[in-house]
Amino acid sequence: VQLQASGGGLVQAGGSLRLSCAASGRTFSRNVMGWFRRPPGKEREFVAAINWSGGATYYADSVKGRFTISGDNAKNMVYLLLNSLKPEDTAVYYCAADPTIRVGGVSRRGRDYNYWGQGTLVTVSS
Repeated sequence: VQLQASGGGLVQAGGSLRLSCAASGRTFSRNVMGWFRRPPGKEREFVAAINWSGGATYYADSVKGRFTISGDNAKNMVYLLLNSLKPEDTAVYYCAADPTIRVGGVSRRGRDYNYWGQGTLVTVSS
């Protein structure tokens, strides 16, 4: 599975961005698609995920209500819409794929995601 993230950039606080993740390869290897981020000098953290089985979405508390994850499985695309951006949202954002079939939920642990994109930088200025 190969993942290619794009859409990052510089935006003012309160602005919006849409990140895209193009996936290729074995579809059964990406039962859950997630977005993680690594802020400067901090650990990687879970942002959002979508379980293709049913389409349920999950968010970190810090982004709930501001970010929206969506996807088009037929087009092998996953998106993350970032609204009402804050300076603390500044980070490198990564899309990732979890091959495990997870019933009724997703993993928020990066180690459960076997495939990762290269990351796209989001910088939010105050």
